[in-house]
Amino acid sequence: MIIPKDLNAPLQRKEDAKRRALLIAELVQSKHAEEIVIYKVSALSDLADYFIVCTAESKPQMRAILETVDFSFSKKESEPLSVEGRDSGTWLLMDYGDVILHVFNPKSREFYGLDRLWGDAPRITLPDIASDLDTLERGHS
Repeated sequence: MIIPKDLNAPLQRKEDAKRRALLIAELVQSKHAEEIVIYKVSALSDLADYFIVCTAESKPQMRAILETVDFSFSKKESEPLSVEGRDSGTWLLMDYGDVILHVFNPKSREFYGLDRLWGDAPRITLPDIASDLDTLERGHS
């Protein structure tokens, strides 16, 4: 299991929501999720600061993503507020308060249309995720 090197660093400031989003995106990427997009929704919604939307091709891949993110963040004593769709195989949601991870199979991603819904939000896509995480690790925002 791949764990980002700064996962044990304390999450304290507002920029930590972005760091958490980038770390989660890095984790889902390590499990070969596709079409990973981070939407900065803080100016558009009170639900969270960031939504991560990605695609998994199978139920086992979704389970691997869930287990990896859950294991990695439980080491930081940061349990999700809720997990939905754990066994559905079509959609998974992990809510960390300031960051919400959405994992869809391809048909569900198209059906729910979160990319269209949040299309006006600023976004971070690959390879920007690793670059932005590196910048935050060096102390820049």
